[in-house]
Amino acid sequence: MDGKQLQQPYKDHIGDYKDWNQRTYAAEWLMYPENTGPYLSIDETLLCNGELYSIVINKAAKCRKSSLVAVVKGTQASSVIEVLRKIPIHIHGKVREVTLDLSVSMAAAF
Repeated sequence: MDGKQLQQPYKDHIGDYKDWNQRTYAAEWLMYPENTGPYLSIDETLLCNGELYSIVINKAAKCRKSSLVAVVKGTQASSVIEVLRKIPIHIHGKVREVTLDLSVSMAAAF
């Protein structure tokens, strides 16, 4: 059976996609502020069709469940900063350190 035949019924009925609170902007960014910890890391990754994304993870979770803090389409520091500013201020206080590579696109963050 072709997996594409199952994709739409899952999305519409089983997966609760219609009720997902991040659905309206998920193509541009996703955020899970509850996963924020004292040590974060930002890196870029190439996903399907050559699209670059910036990934923010909680280093303490060691790439396991609850490690993803944010995914932002593109690699511009301004885009990542704009999304991270949406995290409530009381959660920002938890962050002690953010590590990232020194790519040209992220240099604006400094």
